[in-house]
Amino acid sequence: MENVPELAERGREVFDHFVETLEKLKYRIDWKIVRCEEYGVPQLRRRLVLLASKLGDLKVPEGKLSTPERWKTVRTTIGDLPPLKSGEECPTDRLHVASLLSDLNLKRIKATKWDGGNRRDWPEELVLECHKKSTGDRYHSIYGRMWWDRPSPTMTTLCTGIGNGRFGHPKQNRSITLREAALLQSFPRSYEFWPKEMKLNRGAVSRMIGNAVPPRLARALGEAIMAHVSGL
Repeated sequence: MENVPELAERGREVFDHFVETLEKLKYRIDWKIVRCEEYGVPQLRRRLVLLASKLGDLKVPEGKLSTPERWKTVRTTIGDLPPLKSGEECPTDRLHVASLLSDLNLKRIKATKWDGGNRRDWPEELVLECHKKSTGDRYHSIYGRMWWDRPSPTMTTLCTGIGNGRFGHPKQNRSITLREAALLQSFPRSYEFWPKEMKLNRGAVSRMIGNAVPPRLARALGEAIMAHVSGL
């Protein structure tokens, strides 16, 4: 099972009941909150993973990249993709298409410093009214740019819009594309998501990417399960 960490942190009564139910059914259980960047995912993403088996002890595998200097970065993951402008599409990859920004949002992203800048870089006339309130200070990452040499922030179902989080490209004046989001989620570059003969539904693909178990994490869990079964 893979889910959000809050399931164990805030919904502990429900989670404990679930674990107790598995134990009553004679499952051996191991669970932990993992950091996906330690499994080769170029993204800061915490997830709750639970493995259960009736065949014996089965442990959630440890990530092999335990130190930040070994984590994959935005630069090494998407740095070689063709550059795009707002609203532009790569002719050889229909997933590599930049959302068209309004004139105002284009001014905002241009005013945001390269490589990790945020809305605090803007002149007063570009700041949203809601961000001028004391409660707006909590949302400092919205309209921000990613850092080149760090893992990306967590990919969400709305990760191709700059107003939804720190989803601005580190150096180009646009939000990240579906292809970039998929790569940061650790999907192979060849992954299609949508039938070639059908018109691309960008919203649906964005939800697929944001909701997915990162493939590199899934592979580590799958290998642990296969080793468990083959070792019996």
